[in-house]
Amino acid sequence: MPFRFALTLLLALVACIAQASPALPTPEFAPAPPPVRVLLVTTLGEITLELDAAAAPKTVENFLAYARDGHYNGTVFHRVIPGLLVQAGAFTPDLQQKPSRAPVAHEGGNGLSNRRGTVAAARDRGVLDSATAQFFFNLADNPKLDQTAPGDPYTAGYAVFGRVLQGLEVIDRIAAVPTGADGPFPAWVPVVPVVIERVQVLDPPPAGPAPADDAAPVEGDAATP
Repeated sequence: MPFRFALTLLLALVACIAQASPALPTPEFAPAPPPVRVLLVTTLGEITLELDAAAAPKTVENFLAYARDGHYNGTVFHRVIPGLLVQAGAFTPDLQQKPSRAPVAHEGGNGLSNRRGTVAAARDRGVLDSATAQFFFNLADNPKLDQTAPGDPYTAGYAVFGRVLQGLEVIDRIAAVPTGADGPFPAWVPVVPVVIERVQVLDPPPAGPAPADDAAPVEGDAATP
């Protein structure tokens, strides 16, 4: 009988404590930003991109800022390396470089690989946080361009921030154009310029602060291995 009374008293005490304890709030997680589609109209055809704002938020917003400002309109693909990549985003048809914004933080190692049909941020090979306006399309699976170790600019890879939804054949068409030396470049410049006529953002941009609007000194020709 004393044992049963003690057990009853203990259960009643536990019930009182449970009632007195405030309920813990359910944790709230911010939803991942949706992908953003962007249309590139070039002299060799149209390319529709899907930008991954969840995996590379700073890089995507940086690209969208240049697109919204019309920076890419009238620029050319200035580096075409068959079997590797085609690169654009900074030069006019006479190979004059446009001013660029301040660089964004490197977002390599975000889970996206430099596979065929992906788009990545070009940067100076020896400087980690140096990506500005230039970007490149991978013509093949390029795992050597992925991050192998963070922190070191030579092993941190190149940040993939989207993929081609439509128009991969246009990328291949660009890769097939004859190239040579021109302007400041010793090779790989299309003999007949391939021009980005306009870039149109098809979806609302992801929420978040826009990059600083201050123009930085023009970037160098961001190299890839």
